[in-house]
Amino acid sequence: MRVKEMHPLCCISLESAGIGDQSPEVVTLLRTGSARPAEILPGGSDGNAGGRTAAGSDSSFAGVLYKWTNYGKGWRSRWFVLRNGVLSYSKVFRPAGDDDVRLIGDISGRLCRLDSSRKHQKKGGIVHLKISSFRESRSDNKRFYIFTATKTLHLRTNSNKERVAWINALVSSRSLFPLRPLNDDLSLVPADLSLSTERLKNRLLEEGISEILVKDCEQIMLKEFSEIHGQLKVLCEERSNLLDTLRQLEAANTEAEASGVQDGEYQLTKHEYSNLGRGKYSECSTTESSDDVEKHELGEVSDEEETYFFDTAECFSESTTSCGSITSSHMDKRLGLECQMGYSQIKRRKKLPDPIEKEKGVSLWSMIKDNVGKDLTRVCLPVYFNEPISSLQKCFEDLEYSHLLDQAYEHGKAGNSLLRALYVAAFAVSGYASSEGRHCKPFNPLLGETYEADYPEKGVRFFSEKVCHHPTLIACHCEGKGWKFWGDSNLRTKFWGRSIQLDPVGTINLQFDDGEIFQWSKVTTTIYNLILGKVYCDHHGIMNICGNHQYSCKLRFKEQSILERNPHQVHGFVEDLMGKKVATLFGKWDESMYYINGEVSTKPKDLSGASLLWKRNKPPPNLTRYNLTSFAITLNELTPGLQEKLPPTDSRLRPDQRHLENGEYDKANAEKLRLETRQRMSRKLQENGWTARWFERESEDGPFRYVGGYWEAREQAKWDKCPNIFNDFEEGLVNSFEGS
Repeated sequence: MRVKEMHPLCCISLESAGIGDQSPEVVTLLRTGSARPAEILPGGSDGNAGGRTAAGSDSSFAGVLYKWTNYGKGWRSRWFVLRNGVLSYSKVFRPAGDDDVRLIGDISGRLCRLDSSRKHQKKGGIVHLKISSFRESRSDNKRFYIFTATKTLHLRTNSNKERVAWINALVSSRSLFPLRPLNDDLSLVPADLSLSTERLKNRLLEEGISEILVKDCEQIMLKEFSEIHGQLKVLCEERSNLLDTLRQLEAANTEAEASGVQDGEYQLTKHEYSNLGRGKYSECSTTESSDDVEKHELGEVSDEEETYFFDTAECFSESTTSCGSITSSHMDKRLGLECQMGYSQIKRRKKLPDPIEKEKGVSLWSMIKDNVGKDLTRVCLPVYFNEPISSLQKCFEDLEYSHLLDQAYEHGKAGNSLLRALYVAAFAVSGYASSEGRHCKPFNPLLGETYEADYPEKGVRFFSEKVCHHPTLIACHCEGKGWKFWGDSNLRTKFWGRSIQLDPVGTINLQFDDGEIFQWSKVTTTIYNLILGKVYCDHHGIMNICGNHQYSCKLRFKEQSILERNPHQVHGFVEDLMGKKVATLFGKWDESMYYINGEVSTKPKDLSGASLLWKRNKPPPNLTRYNLTSFAITLNELTPGLQEKLPPTDSRLRPDQRHLENGEYDKANAEKLRLETRQRMSRKLQENGWTARWFERESEDGPFRYVGGYWEAREQAKWDKCPNIFNDFEEGLVNSFEGS
């Protein structure tokens, strides 16, 4: 009989066809093995799942758990066995083979082959607990998670008592595991291993073979044996190195536990953060609820299906590049100059403030349901979907690697125009690196809102302003060491149901002090899996970097496909005035960029002849669900003495954004609703003659350019013409622009 059921995580109707492929509500298991009633644990503390049995300290546990596979199949029953610190699972019930196995859950009379309808069974999986971690779900008292370096197991029991029993068993097994050395039963090859050929020699001589031929055969056999012996030694050494690596991982686990990470917390350990980097666990943090883990992870394909978009990143060796030493020496000079000028005294923060409140998850489906029939322009999204920076600050985030422009200026000044063009191209790509793993949107600035960034340690001063409300336009201006950077930006959006496409409108301008100018526009950005699955973004299209002197550049951001195993690829060429391709660029927009002189149609396998232009900075150690880079964490910081110098329009003074950064979520939502209500007056302000304070158009439909005067007003603290836009606007202020 086919049972129709509703999927527990979404409104998708599923068909349950086979006994082994049914969900927990309808599965039935039949007994084929034997289990004594005394061995069956009810799942509670009375069963003492985490304790040692009288049979010995090496007690094993077994039972049926429901494992999440994907949205197509949902929860599926699997047979799990926990023995000697290793948790194994399969689709077929396999008798444990000894009397020391303790069954968790009331499964008497229900054990059978979990899926007898399939002829070809896939092998199950194993998890080494000592290099894994586990955690209970806070939203469902039947679920828990096991995290490894390559996957996450989402598991579900029939009752809360069974979950308690499994958790106790996992804790007990992992605590017992260090009592046994890893290589107790693994002995290395004896050093005195030898081979006797006496019997073979006697047999050959009996057959009438000459002694000379027998000795030749003996030498051949001894030589072959020596080679095999050498290969066996190498294999044993590799195995020993692997065991050493496992010991180091265990030591990292032990160190993390000793420093305060208790087994009851079941949180990710240090080595998992370092191994995974910005991988699939980058969304998990101590400030994130289990609901968020479910949102991020349940959409992933299980280990039984092929996984896309999460391949191992390629490793480019800096030691093989000819440009690495140039980059290192340049950075050393910059650091030395900063120390001489006293810039090293500016200490920027390395992490966001600890949240005051516990953040509550928001259901997108419930929001849609509650706002059916309402004017969506008047719907205020909760701050849960925002990150604690504004779009004005995000413009400055594109200048994180501004030292590339410093290098471009120096190379051009030295007469190397080709290297200048190459570094400009690398800078244009580097602005996309911070978008990887960023799923929250920045705050939309109010009309007239500004942002300044004075980073003397980087040698840059940046300023941006929202100059138009409809359409939304943001203008920015930045000055560096021998160059100026400016532009205005707008986005055209297209919604495709499961994804949204963002097409940037506007031109970025870069001018060096010697008069050379480069101009380019950003490529298209698409955000996928808005409804179901793990949200991710991709940048694709053609970027033309046009120079007014000798060289220009054309870069192609390859669009990611479903079958793409190596995403985020960028490939392009630098061309001279005659259209000849004089250099080739290749790399990834979230990783690094390289170049080779001359034209190369495909990415070379050997990077020994390639030169490194840019490499992404390492992510911060204290990751949060926002996935901000170390540079982005400093953008909204109020350093000592800065607040007194800022105008009342600066983004750092925006209350809802500040409350979100501090983890005051209720106050942030209230302030966001107030400011968005006040923002609806912006159109009337603009119609009544509102003009930008620090930027103006070059022509009627031309781009905005910085008119100057901001830094001078800052020195004199003259902000009389800057209204306090974060307070409520009075009607008189709106009418004051009428007729002007």
